[in-house]
Amino acid sequence: MTERRDGADHGADDASEDDTFELELVWSDVVLTVPAGRSALDVLAAAGVAIEAGCGHGSCGTCATEFVEGEVIHRDTCLSVADREHEFCPCISRGRGRIILPL
Repeated sequence: MTERRDGADHGADDASEDDTFELELVWSDVVLTVPAGRSALDVLAAAGVAIEAGCGHGSCGTCATEFVEGEVIHRDTCLSVADREHEFCPCISRGRGRIILPL
Protein backbone atom coordinates (compact mmCIF):
# COMPACT_ATOMS: atom_id res chain seq x y z
CA MET A 1 0.00 0.00 0.00
CA THR A 2 2.14 2.83 -1.23
CA GLU A 3 -0.36 5.27 -2.68
CA ARG A 4 -2.80 6.81 -0.21
CA ARG A 5 -6.25 8.22 -0.81
CA ASP A 6 -7.87 11.13 0.97
CA GLY A 7 -11.42 9.76 0.76
CA ALA A 8 -12.71 12.97 -0.79
CA ASP A 9 -14.21 11.18 -3.79
CA HIS A 10 -17.50 10.40 -2.04
CA GLY A 11 -19.41 13.64 -2.15
CA ALA A 12 -22.89 14.97 -2.59
CA ASP A 13 -24.57 11.68 -3.45
CA ASP A 14 -23.56 9.92 -0.22
CA ALA A 15 -27.19 9.51 0.87
CA SER A 16 -27.94 7.29 -2.13
CA GLU A 17 -24.72 5.38 -1.48
CA ASP A 18 -26.06 4.26 1.91
CA ASP A 19 -28.61 1.96 0.27
CA THR A 20 -28.89 -1.70 1.13
CA PHE A 21 -26.51 -4.00 -0.72
CA GLU A 22 -25.55 -7.69 -0.66
CA LEU A 23 -22.42 -9.67 0.06
CA GLU A 24 -22.18 -13.06 -1.60
CA LEU A 25 -19.77 -15.44 0.12
CA VAL A 26 -19.01 -17.82 -2.74
CA TRP A 27 -17.17 -20.52 -0.81
CA SER A 28 -19.89 -20.59 1.84
CA ASP A 29 -22.81 -20.31 -0.61
CA VAL A 30 -24.29 -17.55 1.55
CA VAL A 31 -25.77 -14.16 0.63
CA LEU A 32 -25.87 -11.50 3.34
CA THR A 33 -27.85 -8.27 3.22
CA VAL A 34 -26.14 -5.11 4.47
CA PRO A 35 -28.87 -2.61 5.37
CA ALA A 36 -28.47 1.16 5.36
CA GLY A 37 -26.90 2.31 8.60
CA ARG A 38 -25.00 -0.92 9.24
CA SER A 39 -21.48 -1.76 8.11
CA ALA A 40 -20.51 -4.75 6.02
CA LEU A 41 -18.03 -5.63 8.78
CA ASP A 42 -20.85 -5.81 11.35
CA VAL A 43 -22.99 -7.99 9.08
CA LEU A 44 -20.07 -10.33 8.36
CA ALA A 45 -19.26 -10.62 12.08
CA ALA A 46 -22.91 -11.36 12.92
CA ALA A 47 -22.80 -14.17 10.34
CA GLY A 48 -19.75 -15.66 12.04
CA VAL A 49 -17.16 -14.45 9.53
CA ALA A 50 -14.03 -13.46 11.43
CA ILE A 51 -12.32 -10.44 9.88
CA GLU A 52 -9.69 -8.65 11.91
CA ALA A 53 -10.61 -5.01 12.46
CA GLY A 54 -8.78 -1.98 13.76
CA CYS A 55 -9.91 1.63 13.53
CA GLY A 56 -13.49 1.11 12.35
CA HIS A 57 -13.43 4.11 10.01
CA GLY A 58 -11.22 3.08 7.10
CA SER A 59 -7.89 4.64 7.97
CA CYS A 60 -5.81 1.64 9.09
CA GLY A 61 -6.55 -1.05 6.48
CA THR A 62 -6.64 -3.87 9.03
CA CYS A 63 -10.01 -5.14 7.79
CA ALA A 64 -9.14 -4.85 4.06
CA THR A 65 -10.90 -7.78 2.40
CA GLU A 66 -10.59 -9.19 -1.09
CA PHE A 67 -13.56 -9.04 -3.44
CA VAL A 68 -13.81 -10.66 -6.86
CA GLU A 69 -16.76 -8.86 -8.40
CA GLY A 70 -19.14 -6.00 -7.75
CA GLU A 71 -19.27 -2.24 -7.46
CA VAL A 72 -17.66 -1.01 -4.26
CA ILE A 73 -18.13 2.53 -2.96
CA HIS A 74 -14.73 3.09 -1.36
CA ARG A 75 -14.79 5.37 1.66
CA ASP A 76 -11.47 4.39 3.19
CA THR A 77 -8.36 6.55 3.25
CA CYS A 78 -5.82 3.71 3.38
CA LEU A 79 -6.07 1.66 0.18
CA SER A 80 -4.21 2.61 -2.99
CA VAL A 81 -5.95 2.90 -6.34
CA ALA A 82 -4.42 -0.46 -7.29
CA ASP A 83 -5.59 -2.10 -4.03
CA ARG A 84 -9.11 -0.80 -4.60
CA GLU A 85 -9.36 -2.91 -7.75
CA HIS A 86 -9.61 -6.06 -5.60
CA GLU A 87 -9.95 -5.03 -1.94
CA PHE A 88 -12.32 -2.96 0.19
CA CYS A 89 -12.59 -1.97 3.85
CA PRO A 90 -15.88 -3.42 5.10
CA CYS A 91 -15.80 -1.22 8.20
CA ILE A 92 -16.63 1.87 6.12
CA SER A 93 -17.07 1.08 2.42
CA ARG A 94 -20.42 0.29 0.83
CA GLY A 95 -21.58 -1.42 -2.32
CA ARG A 96 -24.13 -1.17 -5.09
CA GLY A 97 -26.07 -4.33 -5.79
CA ARG A 98 -24.01 -7.39 -4.89
CA ILE A 99 -20.32 -7.70 -3.98
CA ILE A 100 -18.84 -11.17 -4.34
CA LEU A 101 -16.27 -12.23 -1.75
CA PRO A 102 -14.04 -15.33 -1.86
CA LEU A 103 -15.16 -16.41 1.62
